[in-house]
Amino acid sequence: MHRWIPALAGAFLTLGASATQAQDKLKIGIITTLSGPPAALGAQQRNGFQLAVKMLGGKLGGREAEIVVADDELKPDLAVTKVKALVDRDKVDFVVGPIFSNILQAILKPVAEEKVFLVSPNAGTSNFAGKECNPYLFVTSYQNDQNHEVLGKYAEDSGIKKAFLMAPNYQAGKDALAGFKRYFKGEIADEVYVPLGQLDYAAELARLAEAKPDAVFVFLPGGMGVNFVKQFRQAGLADKMAFLSAFTVDESTLPAQQDAALGFFGGANWAPNLDTPQNKAFVAAYEKEYNAVPATYAFQAYDAAMLIDSAVAQVKGNLADKDALRSALAKADFRSLRGAFKFNINHYPIQDFYLVKVAKRPDGKFQTEIVKKVFENYADSHAKDCMMK
Repeated sequence: MHRWIPALAGAFLTLGASATQAQDKLKIGIITTLSGPPAALGAQQRNGFQLAVKMLGGKLGGREAEIVVADDELKPDLAVTKVKALVDRDKVDFVVGPIFSNILQAILKPVAEEKVFLVSPNAGTSNFAGKECNPYLFVTSYQNDQNHEVLGKYAEDSGIKKAFLMAPNYQAGKDALAGFKRYFKGEIADEVYVPLGQLDYAAELARLAEAKPDAVFVFLPGGMGVNFVKQFRQAGLADKMAFLSAFTVDESTLPAQQDAALGFFGGANWAPNLDTPQNKAFVAAYEKEYNAVPATYAFQAYDAAMLIDSAVAQVKGNLADKDALRSALAKADFRSLRGAFKFNINHYPIQDFYLVKVAKRPDGKFQTEIVKKVFENYADSHAKDCMMK
């Protein structure tokens, strides 16, 4: 009798612990760039995720959510240290981020090795879409090539014969130019890679003026894009060639670029004026909360929160069964701000893409607006190489 009672008491203690554990907060680690010229992108990402949680009443999947934010400072080595702290010290249930592909390349392995799911609301490299696809990675944005493919197709279809290409010298930059060239079959006047973070483009603009292309295609995110657009306009080149870009003129850069970017084209999977009820509500809520027009970085982070909310709800808050949680994430049972959305076998979205153009709103703020749909239900070209383990 005496030996049985402690065992029974232990059983009750275990049950009590399980019940308590079920009520623990759901911990989300956001790792994004919040330092230097690209900080505006990271702030949009953080804000979009936090807005979703707020609109869900502070909960994800029925569990109270706690968000821990880490600044990767756009330094891969530091990002690894920060993400390991999120996983090992803070015991986060999900990692959300980053903005830049070189950071994603660095952090996926240490996160996945701990069997923690990483939801990327922006970076979407070609290698992780293809042969190196990972069962612990889900991407709510796009595969890096795709937005650039929009401009390549537009350039080809609109009769542009000669294009000058420029991007930063890292994985996303290489994906960008590869994406453009996948559809554009005209002459490449020049293909220039610049250091990530470069802000002075006098030399490149001289080469561009000398090349006399029909169009320039650039991928220059954050502060890079702010400076290039201003310098391009000041150099008098805006009236001499078409300006095609992705992640160069968007809602994160337009507050600084303003009139210098008017009429410039971009490729995107969304724009603030996308006509869905949920998107209208999101844009209004974001502008009220942050007094700024949301960019893709914010909307994709919002969708990342909605994805996590749907998956945690489906497994009834029990995250111990990784296979069940992975299946719930793969189902993507939530209403995306962009409308139709589903994951491919590589955990990258199948979605629509648009040609967008910079416009000035009646209230004086700037935003991109949809010109036309270029791809419908578009799957990236690397998924065929993914053999998900």
